[in-house]
Amino acid sequence: MQFQHIPVLLNESISMLKIIPGGVYVDCTVGGGGHFLKILEAVGDNGIVVGIDRDENAISAVKNKIGKRHNIILVHENFRNIKKIMRGLGFEKANGILYDLGVSSYQLDEKERGFTYKEDAPLDMRMDKNQKLRAEDLVNDLPERELAQIIKEYGEERWAARISNFIVKYRMKERIKTTGQLVEIIKKAIPAGARRTGPHPAKRTFQALRIAVNGELESLRQSLYDAVDILISGGRLCIISFHSLEDRIVKQTFNYFSSECICPPGLPVCKCNKKKLLEVVTKKPITPEKNEIEDNPRSRSAKLRAAQKV
Repeated sequence: MQFQHIPVLLNESISMLKIIPGGVYVDCTVGGGGHFLKILEAVGDNGIVVGIDRDENAISAVKNKIGKRHNIILVHENFRNIKKIMRGLGFEKANGILYDLGVSSYQLDEKERGFTYKEDAPLDMRMDKNQKLRAEDLVNDLPERELAQIIKEYGEERWAARISNFIVKYRMKERIKTTGQLVEIIKKAIPAGARRTGPHPAKRTFQALRIAVNGELESLRQSLYDAVDILISGGRLCIISFHSLEDRIVKQTFNYFSSECICPPGLPVCKCNKKKLLEVVTKKPITPEKNEIEDNPRSRSAKLRAAQKV
């Protein structure tokens, strides 16, 4: 299958980056290359674009699409290591950094990857296929309470404890190896009345397992702190998120770096000596227009936030 991914909020994110021709820019989630190509076009022949992705297929697809160019660098890595990656390439600073979070259309559509609850496939969910830990391992090996905690925290699933209990009872009889098995277990665990409204009953649990398998939230938190550090003064940081957990981390990071003092209220003198490093550009997140949602329903939950290094 060809690696394809419809870029979300493409024009809005490129506009927010305020790209300077000749600058150094980082696309932390290359995916299908939509944002990457737009950044490349904007920086011109004298600029540099570094593309990072955990998925080897994404890196290979963009290499094949673009061919050899003197001003692109594609790296198969986890964006949590952005500072190490950039310094290893000889760059201390970047003019702009973009994140397009979540799972790509290609990863969802390639059923063998096990990201989707709509088709029966191996229970995998690894973004980096070289990684050992799979969703199958979590579902079959974690204690019931720990599994319930993951489903509740990362999936915001109200029936987490019940789903975990049903999973544990099922795996006592046989190992859960496929997405189809897991979907049927979840459907049985969630009461019929609750299944009649809202999204697919397995959506939240699958999201939770994917986040846990890939360590997505921890990676994002670490990466954003390092991204702020390597941005030049006036450089822009733009993040497209797709669910409240990601967006919360982005908001918290922006709030922390855009504040000057984090001392407890009531102290007569500031003791923390914290300096303001970011100016938030988007007071409210930018969301897709109606026509974009109609063309690409997966974009409906997208939120773009941007900040500038002071």
